[in-house]
Amino acid sequence: MQISVVIPCYRSENSLRELVRRLLERLPEIAENYEIILVVDNSPDATYAVAHDLETEQPGLVRAVLLRRNYGQHNALFAGLMRSRYGVTVTLDDDLQHRPEEIHKLVAPLDNPLVDLVYGVPENEEHGFFRSMASRTVKAGLAAAQVPSAKDVSAFRAFRTDLREGFAHVADQLGNLDVLLSWTTSSIRKVEVEMDERPEGRSGYTLRSLVRHAMNMVTGYGTMPLKLVAWLGAVVSLVGFIMLFTIMIRYFFGAIEVAGFTTLASMIALFSGAMMLSLGILGEYLGRLHFRSMQRPTFLVRADGGENGPIAGLPGFTLPVTGSGPTPDALAQALREQHHKP
Repeated sequence: MQISVVIPCYRSENSLRELVRRLLERLPEIAENYEIILVVDNSPDATYAVAHDLETEQPGLVRAVLLRRNYGQHNALFAGLMRSRYGVTVTLDDDLQHRPEEIHKLVAPLDNPLVDLVYGVPENEEHGFFRSMASRTVKAGLAAAQVPSAKDVSAFRAFRTDLREGFAHVADQLGNLDVLLSWTTSSIRKVEVEMDERPEGRSGYTLRSLVRHAMNMVTGYGTMPLKLVAWLGAVVSLVGFIMLFTIMIRYFFGAIEVAGFTTLASMIALFSGAMMLSLGILGEYLGRLHFRSMQRPTFLVRADGGENGPIAGLPGFTLPVTGSGPTPDALAQALREQHHKP
């Protein structure tokens, strides 16, 4: 087997060296050829300096990529995936929660030629209550986006690299790798893996950001909210018809001499609320169409230790560049000086 390991990196200057060391110990046991692609998502610390040092120490095995701004975890994954050279791509987080020693379990099902994608599902959930609830919210969003096996989705995944051909044309800054992978295959498996607790720091995913992420998936890749609007309109119309019928009957039987203010106010509040909710959902979809029409890049690379791979995350986007920018060595040194001042 030949494996490309893609790791999105953010605030991981203290964990990255240990992670790469453990990967370099385990990968030769399961892969004939392998590479480790470290995509630094414009981390505010010296993460890229550490990644560049690892690239210099392990030429041909470790590759450091620096993005020009913080594009988000999934866009960083796209930047790394578009640079994968080998037939199987493995993704994992940079915080040492995903064990490199468990990769052999993850890639084993791919020996079956009918399997395309494998998720590593933790044996024990290590998150707190609110974080776990947010994670379940994201998986519900994936399910609403019609992702098969949404409950098993994990950032610890292995898949056949050629699946990327199915979404190489996508230019969506709010993209989600799991949704895009679901477009390409239904041959999905899961394996149970052991996970460690985060050794230091806190996850960048808060409850609020995860809920927003789930909403992006629902409105960006599914039509369930629009269907709910249609059903809501039908239900509200039915309620309005029943209320109108009831008032007319009472009026003809003399039970109502003057129309009541309470009934009128209730009807106005009910219909106004339904209309505002419907407009809000339609606005979300229009906003997504607007962002996609702007063709904002999913990533833009500042430095890359390799020679291949797109600079901008837009399909077929290439422009000639005159002159040369800062070298990876110069960028790494600048980051060291900026973040390790006495």
